Amino acid sequence: MNTTLISEFILLGITDLPWLQRCLFAPVLLCYFIETIGNFTIIFLVMKDLTLHSPMYFLLANLSFLDILFSSVTVPKMMAGFWMDKSISIKNCITQMYFAHSLGCTEGVLLAFMGYDRYVAICRPLHYVVIMVRNTCLKLVFISWTVGFSTSLVYAIMTSNLPFCSKNNKVKHFFCDVKPVIKLACKDISVNEITMTIVSGFLSMGTFSLTLLSYCYIAGHLFRMRSSQSRGKAFSTCSAHLTIVVLFYGTAVCTYLGPTSEVSLEKDRIAALLFTVVTPTFNPIVYTLRNKEVRKSLKKYLNILNVFR
Repeated sequence: MNTTLISEFILLGITDLPWLQRCLFAPVLLCYFIETIGNFTIIFLVMKDLTLHSPMYFLLANLSFLDILFSSVTVPKMMAGFWMDKSISIKNCITQMYFAHSLGCTEGVLLAFMGYDRYVAICRPLHYVVIMVRNTCLKLVFISWTVGFSTSLVYAIMTSNLPFCSKNNKVKHFFCDVKPVIKLACKDISVNEITMTIVSGFLSMGTFSLTLLSYCYIAGHLFRMRSSQSRGKAFSTCSAHLTIVVLFYGTAVCTYLGPTSEVSLEKDRIAALLFTVVTPTFNPIVYTLRNKEVRKSLKKYLNILNVFR
């Protein structure tokens, strides 16, 4: 057995067909452009428009910032691999893995806190300004980042301790995701797989359960409302967040809670493409189309730009 250790990996990309990868360059670039501009627009609006200076939009701006960072960690390297060298050093690979998982975990926790914010706003409106004060919002964001970046250390440390031998250095993915990378290790990875499943399962199911619990209380409160107008207004404030939650957890669970097999790795590439490219692109679009205040703020600033033309 050849035990010579390697120093780099080769990222095979979204598909094993080179011509198809080049065809995907334009749509991926378009999605990345829309996602970046859209999320920067939301951050700008929340910062500049006084009507959006509320806990809900503060958390939304943080979600947009996370989406920009998350896509920037994975998408540029993927697009470069469509045309140029697909190699990446093991050190850079584990670094990319750490930041991708950290930002993804942080987003999951933040989505749970955004669900809590909607619960307080709808079910306890008279206490909203007392509960969701500035310090509380800052603490929620701080907890999100702390949990995300500390949890992902488990993946990075365990992967960095694995030996990777020269017999195979081709990663069946477009970025250094933990499952396809540890699959290349030349030692038993059962402990890594079990740990990954436990940590991913605990974090994803925990945050999803908290989000679901918030919406169970919200649903119960909405059923008790007599005014259909009030019910519709309350639901409209939740619909955008619910849409993003479904997109986020749907793709994340499919990617990280299944077994590490050749068949699952092929499916994971498609799920990860949705997770890293499509979902962050839809987030600003969903919030812009479904949120009246954001649409109103956007129209106001677009009108100001037209005045100066």
